[in-house]
Amino acid sequence: MDIEKVAKAIEADAGETIEGLRDSLREMVQGEFGREYTEEQLLLIEARRALDLSQARFAKLIDTPVATLRDWEQGRSRVPGSVRVLCRIAIEHPEALISVA
Repeated sequence: MDIEKVAKAIEADAGETIEGLRDSLREMVQGEFGREYTEEQLLLIEARRALDLSQARFAKLIDTPVATLRDWEQGRSRVPGSVRVLCRIAIEHPEALISVA
């Protein structure tokens, strides 16, 4: 893969220079992946998407600081069991929480 050619095409499509793009492409070619997600992280993200809420609005819904939600979503800390259950409800029955949001 010609990394420079691909990077130029992506930047032309975006209409701007993208910082770190060439490094990311090199890592991709070398088989290095920048992020792996835990089941907890994916559960949170899926729940927010099911409710169509931003991190800030979802954090407000569950009465949690947005910084804490970000820590959970980025895997810096564990998601409490009660939040995991709430996420499952949001995914399976979003209408139950939409009126509260």
